[in-house]
Amino acid sequence: MARRLDMQAAGFETAFAELLSLKRESSPEVGETVRGIIADVQARGDQALLELTEKFDGYRPASLRLSADEIDELAAKANPEAVAALARAADRIRAYHALQTPQNERWEDEEGVVLGWRWTPLDAVGLYVPGGLASYPSSVLMNAVPAKVAGVERLVMVVPTPKGEANPLVFAAAKIAGVTEIYRVGGAQAVAALAYGTDSIVPVDKIVGPGNAWVAAAKREVFGQVGIDSIAGPSEILVVADGENNPDWIAADLLSQAEHDPSSQSVLITDDAAFAGRVTASIEAMIGKSPRTKITRAAWDDNSAIILVPSLEEGMPLVNRLAPEHLELAVEDPELLLPLVRHAGAIFLGRYTPEAVGDYVAGPDHVLPTARAARFSSGLSTLDFLKRTSLIACTKEAVRAIGPDAATLADEEGLWAHGESVRRRLEDEPH
Repeated sequence: MARRLDMQAAGFETAFAELLSLKRESSPEVGETVRGIIADVQARGDQALLELTEKFDGYRPASLRLSADEIDELAAKANPEAVAALARAADRIRAYHALQTPQNERWEDEEGVVLGWRWTPLDAVGLYVPGGLASYPSSVLMNAVPAKVAGVERLVMVVPTPKGEANPLVFAAAKIAGVTEIYRVGGAQAVAALAYGTDSIVPVDKIVGPGNAWVAAAKREVFGQVGIDSIAGPSEILVVADGENNPDWIAADLLSQAEHDPSSQSVLITDDAAFAGRVTASIEAMIGKSPRTKITRAAWDDNSAIILVPSLEEGMPLVNRLAPEHLELAVEDPELLLPLVRHAGAIFLGRYTPEAVGDYVAGPDHVLPTARAARFSSGLSTLDFLKRTSLIACTKEAVRAIGPDAATLADEEGLWAHGESVRRRLEDEPH
């Protein structure tokens, strides 16, 4: 049973602090193993990838890269109705992310210095996709479509195929998103190949996409050689709801994240104790019907909470301290509470906006900060696949206006050549 907290009860602050400090993510000691795998791939390239694939995935592929015919053949096996739903979702994701594309800027200030910036896409991005039959085609779209919108020319997908098994819908999603370079390799070895390259795989500039503890550790290890999106933790949802909601709706919303992983977390904040009881009863009835009962039960009993507050407005500081990945404001007028929210990965407004629409079809990205990282970071966007470069242009008059201050500061920092590079332009004409 999820823990019950009452904001007005003695000891609440201690209990809430314990909730905040729950270490939900399992952290096996994988660092040394991962470093060994990365070093092996650096040293032996494709041969290491093939041997590690045989070791971890139970088979040795004839080739690492899937041919266009193989991709087509796999995609053709996907459920046509699901493919059509993916195509419609991709259109919405593409339209939303296109509006995020920033504009280049350039202007001249009062000293005559021309300033500005311009945005350019990354050359190559690697997309890690968890493999097997339990993989998530929606994540392919959420990672690949923004990269394509940003103008990334080369998008490389790595996906393990344990014992040769593959989810056809993953390859249908790749085709919809325009991904044509796909390799049947996963784990830390796939991350290493994307970062450092092998004979078959040309290295990329950034790696995105979810994975297990070994993949996360590998992304940490290669950061700096390449960029990464984030180190994602277990999924989480916080629902702020009054007593006018249908308790079955809220129960389903809470379980929608609990079913991801035993380490997931679901939290309900409400000002109605009777409603909290109805939601709890509904959850208990639903868990037994879930095909993922064991996972859902562990997440609900071990990590989740129902918090009773005197009013929803008074409960909003708790929302900001939790900084949830997903936040539902399931009230009649969510716009009254919205200004009180400072930290959340994505906000779902109103009774008719379940988090699941954001996972699949709404348009915003479902790759969001977890483990309270919404306090300092944002979800994946078009901007993650672009670089901003500053522009500066000085005329003779402009450098005379601002150059002396630059030379003074260079001298104060003991950087003679810095100052000299400015002073010579103040004194000399070009030859």
